Amino acid sequence: MSYCVIGAGMAGMAAARRVLESGAEVTVFERMNQIGGTWIYTDEVGIDRYGLPIHTSMYRGLRTNLPKEVMGYPDFPIPAQRDSYISSGDILSFLRLYAERYGITKHVKFEHHVLKVHPTADDRWVVEVENLAEHQKQQYIFDFLLVCNGHYHTANVPHVQGSDRFRGQQLHSHDYRCAAHFKDKAVLVIGAGPSGMDIAVELAKTARCVTISHHMDRLTLPFSVNLSQQTDVALLTENGAKFTNGQEQIFDVVLYCTGFRYNFPFLGADCGIRVDDNHVQTLYKHCINIYHPTMAFIGLPFYVCAAQMMDLQVRFCLKYFTGQLTLPARKAMLDDMLQENEDRMQRGLKKRHAHMMGPEQGRYYDDLAKTAEIDTIAPVMTKLHNESSQRFVDDLIHFREDMFQIVDDDNFEYVTNKSSLQS
Repeated sequence: MSYCVIGAGMAGMAAARRVLESGAEVTVFERMNQIGGTWIYTDEVGIDRYGLPIHTSMYRGLRTNLPKEVMGYPDFPIPAQRDSYISSGDILSFLRLYAERYGITKHVKFEHHVLKVHPTADDRWVVEVENLAEHQKQQYIFDFLLVCNGHYHTANVPHVQGSDRFRGQQLHSHDYRCAAHFKDKAVLVIGAGPSGMDIAVELAKTARCVTISHHMDRLTLPFSVNLSQQTDVALLTENGAKFTNGQEQIFDVVLYCTGFRYNFPFLGADCGIRVDDNHVQTLYKHCINIYHPTMAFIGLPFYVCAAQMMDLQVRFCLKYFTGQLTLPARKAMLDDMLQENEDRMQRGLKKRHAHMMGPEQGRYYDDLAKTAEIDTIAPVMTKLHNESSQRFVDDLIHFREDMFQIVDDDNFEYVTNKSSLQS
C-alpha cells in the first residue's frame, strides 16, 4: 500500500513514522526545503521566491507557551534540559532528531508544492505536485492520503469597519517577526489569545504604548505603564480606533492577533471536504473523511498536546487503513459527528469551536483509543497541559519560569521556578 503525506511538520513526521512502521510505502510532499513546518523561522514575510505565501508564523525569540514535557511524542520526548519552556529552535532540532531516528527524511520530497488532489473511482488519490526548484509538474497515485498541512499559515483577518481609511500600518500576527520594528509606536493589538497576549507583552518593551482590544472579561495584565486593554473595536478611523465603549485612541499600527483558518486549497470539490465557519466537514472523530474514508486529516484539533494527539490520530487511522478494524457505516459516522456537534452547542460553543478541545481534550483522546482499541495518551499530559495553560492566564510575565517534571503516567511535579532559585 502507498501513502501520501502532505506536509513535513509535526503532524507529517508522526504520520510518516507510523506508516513506515506498518510496512507501507510513504511519500511526504513539503513545499519548504527542510522539515519543521511552522517551527521554521524566517525574517521573510509575504510571498516567497516561488510566488507562494510564506508558510511560517514564527517570530524572533519565541519560546513555547506550553512546557516541553507535554510537547513530545508519546514514546519520543523532547530531550532533557533544565527549562520547561524552550525556544522554537529547540523544537525544530527535536523534530529533526525525530526524523533522523525513524528514517523519515529520505521519504520527503522537499520544495514540492501540492497543487491538486482528486479521488479515483475506487477511492485512491491522484495528487498533482509541482517541483518548485525544477518548475516541473507531476502526477502521482496513492492508496491513502494523510493531510498534515497545519493550520497556522492562513491568517484570519476580520472585517473591521474603517480599515480602508486607517492611514497607519495594518498586519496580522502571521507577519509579525520582531518587536524592534515597532519602537516608539502606538500599537493596537486586536485579540487576546495566547499569541496576542504574548506579542503584546513583547511589544510593550519597545513600543510607546500597546493597547489590547478584546471582548472577554477584563484580563489580568502585567504591570506596565504603556500596556492597557480596551473593549472591542467599533471602527477604525484615519488615525486610530473607536471602541464599543465610546472611547477613542490614536495608533500608528493595528496588529490583528485573530488566529488562523483551516485552508486546503489543493483539495478538489470532489474530495467531499468543506470548511464552514472554520469547521472542517465531514470528518469522523476529527480525522477520517466520511465520504472518502481513505483520506484523513492529522492535527486539526487545537488547545491540545499537539504531538501526542497527532501520534494518537495517526495510530487511530491506521487501524482502519491497514484493515485491522472496519469503519462504521457512513450513517453511523455522520451521526457520531452530529452528536458531538450537538453536545458542543449545548455547552455554549460556536461552530468555529468545532475542533477546540482545551480542558475536555482527555475525553477526545480516550474516545479515539477506545474506538480503535489502541493505547491512549497518558493522563498526566492532559493534567499538565491544563495546569500550565491556567498558569499562562494567571501570570503572563513569569509563567515561563515554571519548571515541571513528569513522575509517572498520572502525576507531575512542579519543580520550582527561576525566580525562587535566584532569591
